[in-house]
Amino acid sequence: MSDNINTLPSGKAADKHQTDSPEGNIMVTGKKKNILLASLFTNFFVLLALYCGVISVLLPNHVAQIDPANKANNLAIVMTTALLFTIFAQPIAGALSDRCRSTWGRRSPFIVGGALIGGLAIFGISMMTTIAGIAVFWLMASVSLNCMNGPLATVVADRFLPENRGIASGFVGAGSTAGGTVGIILAGYLAWNLQLGYLVFALAIAACCLAFVLINREPSTRDLPVEPFKWGTFFKNFWVSPRQYPDFGWAFFGRFAMYLGYQGVVTYQLYILQDFIGLSVEESNYAIGTISVITLVTLLFSGLVSGVISDKLQRRKIFVFLSTILMAAGLCIPLLMPTLTGMYIYAAIMGLGYGAYTSIDMALMTQVLPGGGKQAGKDMGILTIATVLPQSFSPILSAWLLATFNNDYSSLFIAAIIFVFASSFFVLPIKSVK
Repeated sequence: MSDNINTLPSGKAADKHQTDSPEGNIMVTGKKKNILLASLFTNFFVLLALYCGVISVLLPNHVAQIDPANKANNLAIVMTTALLFTIFAQPIAGALSDRCRSTWGRRSPFIVGGALIGGLAIFGISMMTTIAGIAVFWLMASVSLNCMNGPLATVVADRFLPENRGIASGFVGAGSTAGGTVGIILAGYLAWNLQLGYLVFALAIAACCLAFVLINREPSTRDLPVEPFKWGTFFKNFWVSPRQYPDFGWAFFGRFAMYLGYQGVVTYQLYILQDFIGLSVEESNYAIGTISVITLVTLLFSGLVSGVISDKLQRRKIFVFLSTILMAAGLCIPLLMPTLTGMYIYAAIMGLGYGAYTSIDMALMTQVLPGGGKQAGKDMGILTIATVLPQSFSPILSAWLLATFNNDYSSLFIAAIIFVFASSFFVLPIKSVK
């Protein structure tokens, strides 16, 4: 049980730590803040370990075992099918969590439910022997985990004061990027037994999310008023006018461009090591682990340090801008050095850039929400579309580039450089955040 207080204090004790959110939640400080920071780090660590381990290692190996000759196209089919159906999972889950009235609060039911169903679906993939079966179960897992991810990310806006969101985002970013790195390492070592690999990730996400809601207990929302539900109004609220909320629009398109470039390389990283660098399947699975270790060291340093400095200076835009420039520079390295050493240098630079980006970008996002974050679950979910949608496009784009340029993987790096570099300039017009 967390020491978070589940009722509002009265008098002076309620002063600045009380929010204006519908549930009258209390912003965490002191010990409660530290516990929540550690919990967010752990959960995003495990979540991204699952995503990256499954997407970058387990699924590519699984798909290649079934049909080696068509592995690139089949992987694109599996990834795209899931992502097209999950584009709106996070904003819808976020909007529903805004309206949720339960003893366990607004976000916790979605966090636990999504993790349990997603974990079962992940394990289900291990028993599939066809591309269609893999695609169906990965779709189920993706939808469920996205329904968990959105409400989990909204905790930053719900429970941290604006001046503390840089460090909170730093912990989320560091956990995400470190988890992604460790997930790839672990999956690489478990690639010899795919069923065991899927099982490890499934159990980890279910256990961590259950622990999260028990340790960081939300206030009950059972007695809070809720507006009558209308389908028309519900779906109308998903449109956020870029003209009315330009900062929200710039933040959305900046994130979209960055992930469109970044994901195209990450998704095909195993095949890049095999077909671009020239390693064997076994060598590639171990090399991806080494690359991930290098990335882990640099991103942990970058993510945590940049979050602290950003809070101290109360500056967000410059960190997002410089981090994307650094990532674009890192993507140039494999083109100049198409060797394993070049991939190691690429990993180090990308870790520095991506660690800073993920830590500060979320803090920036929480400060451009329409209406001061009154519908934070829905709005953070909409911003997440800027992550999910390019993930659905990037496998299609990557497969098209490989087909067009005769399986020349340098085309993936060139496209990634263009999109990531372009994304750096979308943050500059934002006026409400320094």
